[in-house]
Amino acid sequence: MRRGTGGRLPSDVVTPGPTTATTPATAEETTLLAPHTTLGLGGPARRLVHATTADEVVERARAADGAGEPLLLVGGGSNLVIGDAGFAGTALLLDHRGHHVVERDGNRVVLHVESGHDWDDLVADTVAAGLGGLECLSGIPGRTGATPVQNVGAYGVEVADLLVDVDLYARRTGRRAAASAADLDLGYRTSRLKGDRNVDGEIVLGVRFALTADGLSAPIRYTELARALDVAPGSRVPVAAAREAVLGLRRGKGMVLDPDDADSRSAGSFFTNPLVDGTAAARVAALTAERGQAPITAWPQPDGRVKLSAAALIERSGIPRGHPGEHAPVRVSTKHTLALTHRGGGTTDDLLALARDVRDHVAGAFGIVLEPEPVLVACAL
Repeated sequence: MRRGTGGRLPSDVVTPGPTTATTPATAEETTLLAPHTTLGLGGPARRLVHATTADEVVERARAADGAGEPLLLVGGGSNLVIGDAGFAGTALLLDHRGHHVVERDGNRVVLHVESGHDWDDLVADTVAAGLGGLECLSGIPGRTGATPVQNVGAYGVEVADLLVDVDLYARRTGRRAAASAADLDLGYRTSRLKGDRNVDGEIVLGVRFALTADGLSAPIRYTELARALDVAPGSRVPVAAAREAVLGLRRGKGMVLDPDDADSRSAGSFFTNPLVDGTAAARVAALTAERGQAPITAWPQPDGRVKLSAAALIERSGIPRGHPGEHAPVRVSTKHTLALTHRGGGTTDDLLALARDVRDHVAGAFGIVLEPEPVLVACAL
């Protein structure tokens, strides 16, 4: 089963579900955000609304802004950590879907995708159509519109490698316009559309990707994936083979949502792989060698910095898989130290306490402060 698709509600304003005459649903129950996140955590919003077209996204955003109401965009809820007190504003659930080819030129195909379209559904559709490029991003939860904001990446491929442009609505100016990939300042897990960098309050309405039509994957750059496919790095393989290999690797790490796998109830990777200078990378290497530990996986970057494996840093700092123990409502995944999981009965405060514990262990062991990857709403690490 693919990881969560987020809330699918029958109307614009969330209304109570089935109740009895003696136990009516409260306002809080009808606006809870936890069911719309893959962690299953978070308090209520003041108001929940729903959009099934790009025009409705704009209308709902304008209405909230006109009322002076804070606005939270919710897609698949796979990259959200929402505070226990909830969100004091309007939560807008994005569910506008669909995709179509807008250009064909030889082996190049440009695909337009509505930003509310489930990401892994899109990847599955492109693979079924024999289009290459997205297959290494299989199994990633959430909606398509979030992928350029975060510059989502995995197994050697980033959205920046494939993105042509995006359709945006700027809440500050009220304008709708397209912006090219080059204008988005895409970097490692970031863009100018992310967080405080998004000064115009821009909302992604649609996305266009340039794919290949020859049925072959992007070059396999990631060593673990090349090994799983039994090919040399740089090889291209049938898109379906690449997708299945990626899904297999992700399942082994609890990174594909499965109701029978408690390790998959997470926000994905909770921390980003840190980018450090050469001096810090050398210090980490020396410390692990001095302690008799296996080296930390490192990837040299074009700008001279080095990307270090956050998962390896966590493990070498003394945080084991399953930490702090099997009876804790939130704990480190038993499959992968980079995922923090909610086993039920926990709170966002519990999750953040665990995240601080992990972060502080790494800082104490290596002098590197890990940064969270999910968006933190009405809470802080």
